[in-house]
Amino acid sequence: VQLQASGGGLVQTGGSLRLSCAASGLAFGDYGMGWFRQGPGQAREFVAAVTWSGSSTYYADSVKGRFTISRDNAKKMVFLQMYNLKPEDTAVYYCAAEKGLATRYSEDYDYWGQGTLVTVSS
Repeated sequence: VQLQASGGGLVQTGGSLRLSCAASGLAFGDYGMGWFRQGPGQAREFVAAVTWSGSSTYYADSVKGRFTISRDNAKKMVFLQMYNLKPEDTAVYYCAAEKGLATRYSEDYDYWGQGTLVTVSS
C-alpha cells in the first residue's frame, strides 16, 4: 500500500493550497480517508476526514469553514483544499487510510503517507 501526498509549499497568510493524496495497493473505495498534520514541536493532530463514499466529512474546529476534504474513488485520490491559510497551519500534512469509517483518531488508521510540508508565512 502506498499513499503519496503532494501539493505542499510556501504560501502567504490568506493564501490557498490544494493537497492531493494518491493511493495504490488497496481497495480505495473500502477506506475512509483522513488528513492529519504535525507542526514544529507539536503532536500530530486531526485535520479532516471523509467516509468511503464521500457522503460524510469531518473537520477539526480549527479548520472548519476554511478547508474542504474530497475524494475521487475512480482515480483513488483524496484532496484537501485549503483557503485563508494562517501561520498556525504550518505543518507537515499526512494522508491516511482507515478500513471502515473515517474517524478523528490517528490510531484508527491503517496506512499513512509520507507527508507534504505546508509553510504559511506571516
